[in-house]
Amino acid sequence: MCCFTRPVQSVSNTNIFARPDKDGRQFLVYSMSVAAKEDVAMVLPLPVQKGATENSVHFIDLKGYPSFFTDLIKGFPPPPAAGDELLTRSVPASASATLQVVQVGDFEASFVPTTGDFSRLDERFRLPEDVWKSIPAYRDYGFAVFKLKPGTARIHPMAFSFPRANASSLFFPTVHIHDGKLYPRARFDHVLYCQSSPEEGYAVHGWAESSRPANAFMKMDLTKDLIDGGRHCYRKTLRGVLPNKDTVIPRA
Repeated sequence: MCCFTRPVQSVSNTNIFARPDKDGRQFLVYSMSVAAKEDVAMVLPLPVQKGATENSVHFIDLKGYPSFFTDLIKGFPPPPAAGDELLTRSVPASASATLQVVQVGDFEASFVPTTGDFSRLDERFRLPEDVWKSIPAYRDYGFAVFKLKPGTARIHPMAFSFPRANASSLFFPTVHIHDGKLYPRARFDHVLYCQSSPEEGYAVHGWAESSRPANAFMKMDLTKDLIDGGRHCYRKTLRGVLPNKDTVIPRA
């Protein structure tokens, strides 16, 4: 899951889609329902290639396809109860200029290349430096930051492509950080989706497979090439109190 820079009343119905992009990159689409009383930023830790800059993440506007995950569900029979294996993995301080802010649909988004670069963000949208010092596994990560408006809403999906530190695995940001702390277990309400090609062969055993190729249930003209229409999708549900870790699918 994401991390929030200010208190939120509730977060639920998290959906995440992952697919390999070209040149060792990865697509990620993220959606959730959130309630907050003030301006808040959502922070997604990402295992990026060493030397990534603020332009290394390519944000993709999905405001025109708010039903991305609603349509994705149509490809699957009712899911079995799940909660299986969660695998962990963990990824320099740079320039002094203010970080670039990109308008992506209803969001303002920035990519923070390293923990040291959070000081270049608006103070309202930072996490305290002590948070990252207390979680050394993230010292080499970059961070996608989305600025949210106050209120209660099912927000349209956030999407981007990032350069993976490990191009042989697919990464899902599912760790929870609350009140600046990383607890060993957390409550999950997540549905994960992915696609891969035969040559990549990610280990999706235990995941449900869609009954048809994606072009049978997705509006392909709205997906911005995030979905491969000729391939099936895979799904896994994480619900209940589980080990508080990111989720990684290695190659088989």
